[in-house]
Amino acid sequence: MKNLRTVSLLVLMVIMMFSVVEAADDLTVGISFQQMNNPYFIVMKEAFVSAVESIGADYIITDAHHDVAKQVSDIEDMIQRGIDILIINPTDTAGVQAAVELAKAKGIVVIAVDADAAGPRDAYISSENYDAGYQAGKFMAEELNGRGQVAILNGIPADGILDRVNGFKDAISGYPDIAIVDNQNGKQERSTAMTVTENMLQANPDLDAIFSVNDTGGLGCYSAILGSGRNTFMVSIDGHPEAVDAILDGDIFRATVAQFPRDLIRMALGTSLAKYWGAERVPEDIRVPVKLIDTNTATGFSW
Repeated sequence: MKNLRTVSLLVLMVIMMFSVVEAADDLTVGISFQQMNNPYFIVMKEAFVSAVESIGADYIITDAHHDVAKQVSDIEDMIQRGIDILIINPTDTAGVQAAVELAKAKGIVVIAVDADAAGPRDAYISSENYDAGYQAGKFMAEELNGRGQVAILNGIPADGILDRVNGFKDAISGYPDIAIVDNQNGKQERSTAMTVTENMLQANPDLDAIFSVNDTGGLGCYSAILGSGRNTFMVSIDGHPEAVDAILDGDIFRATVAQFPRDLIRMALGTSLAKYWGAERVPEDIRVPVKLIDTNTATGFSW
């Protein structure tokens, strides 16, 4: 409830500022994505462009391709091009610290979105990642009737991913007859996750279920399970359209805990504008609630 009140107050504050500032012709907003080969981030990008264009600001968009060195270089380039606001979706929480410090030294407002950034950023906007992992783990445990062997298809070392894994582990810890027997990095990529899942299935012949930290990796996991002919099922996080379709189509992909990328990016932009236009009491940590999507709620769901 606290986070919802914070979000509501922030939205009201930004609306009030828009009534004062009719346009932002001299404002440039830069956004650095960890990757764009993912519908989740494509939706986020579309919402970002729509929102920035609605206030008449200029923008720069970069794609790090999950390469932290490229992300730092991209940000340095945007700083040289004179951005006023930096919205960063880190590919590595600690690895972007130098870029955040450089931006702040230049007087740029820095907002982290979806994953946190080390260093003196002004605010962090994210989903309730721990809760997402916990909901996924609780759902999986109930599907297993409290007994079985499970594995984790992990991802990049960003705080949001770590929170999801911790939430999942904490949920599973409440079931002493469920064992986490494997934990491997699928890099949140479909092809890599498919290969990693094939290896996990081969190494663990009694594996009952797999938790994927995101749906793109989860879809690779799904393909691997389908190809194996095993009865293993899976649960993931994001709300990806293909994941929702897979949930409706069969018994392998049983649930995804949906995020809301449009809300995340709008909150990130709203927060950055409030800070840029002089608001003194801007929330530094805003968490957007998530929602479990299973066969009962998948019909009609979309980002």
